[in-house]
Amino acid sequence: MRITIESTTKVVTLNGVQARIWEGKTDSGISCHAYITRIGVERTEDQVEFERELQEHRPPSPEIESIPLRLVI
Repeated sequence: MRITIESTTKVVTLNGVQARIWEGKTDSGISCHAYITRIGVERTEDQVEFERELQEHRPPSPEIESIPLRLVI
């Protein structure tokens, strides 16, 4: 499976760890969302560019906005 995701401004707490919600779609067009707690870059990659792009967030969709700020799993 391959998905393309975009960072949103929505952050929730999962088991005491903050996770940013990313929204996207699979290659077949199915909407999905991911709770990202960590993300890394290989040392050989341009980390400055990555950090700059990582600061870009869009508002979440109404469905994602309604997810409680604190989740218990």
